[in-house]
Amino acid sequence: MKQKDIAALLDEPACEHNQKAKSGCAKPKPGATAGGCAFDGAQIALLPIVDVAHIVHGSIACAGSAWDNRGTRSTGPELFKLGMTTDLTEQDVIMGRGEKRLFHGIKQAIETYQPAAVFVYNTCVPALIGDDIGAVCKAAAERWGTPVIPVDAAGFYGTKNLGNRIAGETMVKQVCGGREPDPVPAGVEGDGFTVHNVNLIGEYNIAGELWHVLPLLDELGLRVLCTLSGDARFREVQTMHRADVNMMVCSKAMINVARQLQERYGTPWFEGSFYGVADMSQALRDFARRIDDPALGARTEALIAREEARLRAALAPWRERLAGKRALLYTGGVKSWSIVSALQDLGLTVVATGTKKSTEDDKARIRALMGEDAPMIEDGNPRALLDLYKRHDADVMIAGGRNMYTALKARIPFLDINQEREFGYAGYAGMLELARQLCVTLESPIWAAVRSAPPWALPAGAPDTAQAPAAAPSSARPTAEHEAASHA
Repeated sequence: MKQKDIAALLDEPACEHNQKAKSGCAKPKPGATAGGCAFDGAQIALLPIVDVAHIVHGSIACAGSAWDNRGTRSTGPELFKLGMTTDLTEQDVIMGRGEKRLFHGIKQAIETYQPAAVFVYNTCVPALIGDDIGAVCKAAAERWGTPVIPVDAAGFYGTKNLGNRIAGETMVKQVCGGREPDPVPAGVEGDGFTVHNVNLIGEYNIAGELWHVLPLLDELGLRVLCTLSGDARFREVQTMHRADVNMMVCSKAMINVARQLQERYGTPWFEGSFYGVADMSQALRDFARRIDDPALGARTEALIAREEARLRAALAPWRERLAGKRALLYTGGVKSWSIVSALQDLGLTVVATGTKKSTEDDKARIRALMGEDAPMIEDGNPRALLDLYKRHDADVMIAGGRNMYTALKARIPFLDINQEREFGYAGYAGMLELARQLCVTLESPIWAAVRSAPPWALPAGAPDTAQAPAAAPSSARPTAEHEAASHA
């Protein structure tokens, strides 16, 4: 990729960094790869396209270090879970065999798995030695009649965020517009019910949480042409240009996709979140507001009223158990405010939130939710987090997997909120799951046990103080019906 192309991606007109400093997004510092490189960002942005063969052109370490590190799920093909790499060695570099190995790798992937397409990810070594992956991909596509898309995002180009944008740019320029959407099945529309096409950009279906939202959109008549890229298919990405409206789901990492689809095809877009009751309802209203269909607006308000009433009843016993609890939230980007909203809906007090990867707009939303003096964490080193936890008398730390051992070593309750998590928290159903997981975490008897003195350190005859916390009053315990709903 040429330097001017990288500069253009960093200088994103739709991002407030440009408006603030006129200098675009932050440039990477030499040797600084904390938080992921451009290759890592491009790969995780496109990896959830489930019917594509994803080939990493480079050393096997690049594939091994980053493959399948996001808990995305699929309703069908699982080809995306199969790691493929050209496994370049020193001899391949010295003898100039990189392009030949890539061509044969594409051949093996197509002939063995018959993928809908092949994505080839460039990495540092072949980029430095000058392998022309574009020419190889073009020759392979002509040879086997399968789309072969080069994703030129070598790690040294920049940060993970830049890699996300490179991935999005590649989809818009090389994939979108490749086919037309399937027609709406006969009998679906009628009696004032019209189907409208939408896209979800930046939705990765972590822990299957997209499936909490899709049934609601279906009921409203909002057909999701494509989610870029959770549980997506290559043929769906090709139809993104025909959407009536696009939603940026909790992420500005691929904001260039939304902007370019608007510039090329006139598709309006908005940013929203599926976390929390208020934000979920607002996202549905934003779809209806941007689509000129009064019947859709009426259906949306009726659905929101019904779902919020159900959720209020189901959450009541959980809220009683969580009342007065205080949470320290350390996660980056848009989760710094979207998860705050969800926790406040459950009655928790968020004492501080992380803002390491948050934009100025994200920080403004935090202040709107938590007040002008909201504590924002920039330095996430373990000692600083634990000091903040104790200073604010928090009850639980909610953060990413890399902070888990910090919490466990300090013997404090911990809930994983980042991409490796096992539970989906989006949508109305996700709120029930979030409440349940918080209660399971906070009320676990393990905390009393690990904080007490070991049996061999107790005086002779002294009672064991490691007891489970008292059970919640019967009125606060979820009924069997509520328990069943929380697993829905």
